[in-house]
Amino acid sequence: MFKKILLGLLCILLILGLYYRELVSYGYMQAKGQLQILFNTQPVAEVLKNPSFPDSLKQRLRLIGEIKQFAVDSLGLDSSGSYTEFYDQHGKPILWVLTASEKYRLVPREWNFPVIGTFAYKGFFDTTRADKERQLLISEGFDTQLNEVSAWSTLGFFKDPILSSMLYRGEGSLANLIIHEMTHGTLFVKNNLELNENLASFVGDYGAIRFLTAKYGANSPELEKYEFRKRYNDAISQHIVRGAKQLDSLYKTFHPSLTSAQKDTLKTRQIRHIVQQSDTLLGGLVGKKYPWRGTKLPNNAFFIGYLTYHSQQNQFQDEFNHKFKGNFPKYLAYLKATYPTSF
Repeated sequence: MFKKILLGLLCILLILGLYYRELVSYGYMQAKGQLQILFNTQPVAEVLKNPSFPDSLKQRLRLIGEIKQFAVDSLGLDSSGSYTEFYDQHGKPILWVLTASEKYRLVPREWNFPVIGTFAYKGFFDTTRADKERQLLISEGFDTQLNEVSAWSTLGFFKDPILSSMLYRGEGSLANLIIHEMTHGTLFVKNNLELNENLASFVGDYGAIRFLTAKYGANSPELEKYEFRKRYNDAISQHIVRGAKQLDSLYKTFHPSLTSAQKDTLKTRQIRHIVQQSDTLLGGLVGKKYPWRGTKLPNNAFFIGYLTYHSQQNQFQDEFNHKFKGNFPKYLAYLKATYPTSF
């Protein structure tokens, strides 16, 4: 009887393995990539003692420690033991994120993962495999975008290391990044990626300003530089979110009788108009420096990426200012109660 039960279980596992072979293969690849990083880290304390490690980068490591402590003590974020280890990338990118959208609707291609839920992007430690999946999605009619990633959160499952590329960021950008990722480790709602990323972006911005003010002063060059950069980035984000709404309105007018060529013409015209309108942002400063200059036009996947991170930030800002009068501990407690981590 025991042998029959064991044989039955093995058959079930075999069937599940065959049915979910792509997911199993992907999970193995991601686990392998993550573990390769975790097994090749050094304690920050040891790096700080290394005489051959540049003093300027040691200062950045200490700064990350200060940012993390501030996020825990002053913002109430969870520590989770992250950012106590250092991983040297040797100047190479290590993670890429693939985003895809329907061609004539701003609807993301979504991927479902066990435990953590649904995501509108897919990460890869292997750029060859990432590009292979990207080409497959293109052949299926999706707009795609493949980007390098400078940081990510394992949501408290592992202790996230400091990546060497982080050390070349400015003070404000670094504070934003660390606090953004710590927000994910504190509060993460399954199957609601847009809320998670928008909330982390809001907290990252707010926390960075608070940290810079506390460390350098309200009139410091460090804070002024960050706030200028924030105005610049906000102008871009708001413009792209508005552009996404314009695109969405256009797509809703598409009649079934339109050919793909006709749809492409209307789509390209609208996207080109959105790009050209950026010339007026911040007196033309954004338009002159925006990275889409001199490259091919963005596609739907580009707009989906911005919506994922920036479409709800004003909602969080308004709620924080008006309902909680700028009291962040109370607001965080409210968010935790309203959106409890669901895994």
